[in-house]
Amino acid sequence: MWLVRPPRPITALARRFHRIGDADAAGEPSVGEVAHEMRAALAGAVLVAHNAHVDISVIGRELGYAPAFTIDTLKLARRFLPGEKSYRLGALVERLDLAGRDAGRPDMRAHRAAYDALMCARLLRALAATAANPSLRDLLADPPPIRPEDTDAPPLF
Repeated sequence: MWLVRPPRPITALARRFHRIGDADAAGEPSVGEVAHEMRAALAGAVLVAHNAHVDISVIGRELGYAPAFTIDTLKLARRFLPGEKSYRLGALVERLDLAGRDAGRPDMRAHRAAYDALMCARLLRALAATAANPSLRDLLADPPPIRPEDTDAPPLF
């Protein structure tokens, strides 16, 4: 995972949300400096993300990259866990007890790449376990639309 220096100042909303400020990213490379590494890591990958359109938007804008397949755990959760009070990643992690031994670790905080990636993987595994013999087609099928209250991710920059 990469922490990069954004091309413009990080907004106050993004600082509160991600707990990353300009000082945190000041010594990091720009996206352009690591873009080749990022594209190589993403080549042929299936993107799994919660509220994936946010990640796809940033990756597309910054890298000119679009994944061949995307699995959106927000959309899957709405399909496989109907009637949840909230479909935010944090709410689902808590409800399904997905954090496990990583709960409370200072390096594993919500809205940081490593934590969110790990929790999305665990959520995908939990959701797949709710369906009898789920196929990739089941996971990629059109889900119900996302409600605005199910997402809490502003852009980082």
